[in-house]
Amino acid sequence: MQNLEELFNRSRLSRFLNRPAGRLFRILAGAAFLVIGFIYRADSLGILSMAWSVFPLSAGTFDVCYISVLLGGPFSGAKIREKYGNGGHPAANA
Repeated sequence: MQNLEELFNRSRLSRFLNRPAGRLFRILAGAAFLVIGFIYRADSLGILSMAWSVFPLSAGTFDVCYISVLLGGPFSGAKIREKYGNGGHPAANA
């Protein structure tokens, strides 16, 4: 039986997030949270949005996966791709 870390890192979501397109998505999402937070910085949700932006921005920029590490798996996107196959492409492990 697979543990949660393996189930997540073999999932399509993990494979997407740990590919270049997923990294770009996380950077863009983080930038969007930052901009929206800055626009609404007088509101508490704006402050929370800016604080939240740190996670997707840093994950995309530094090629790390916070979800994987919370589940007991590798922190590095490169290690995830190495461990779970072929650059994280879904067709490789199908």
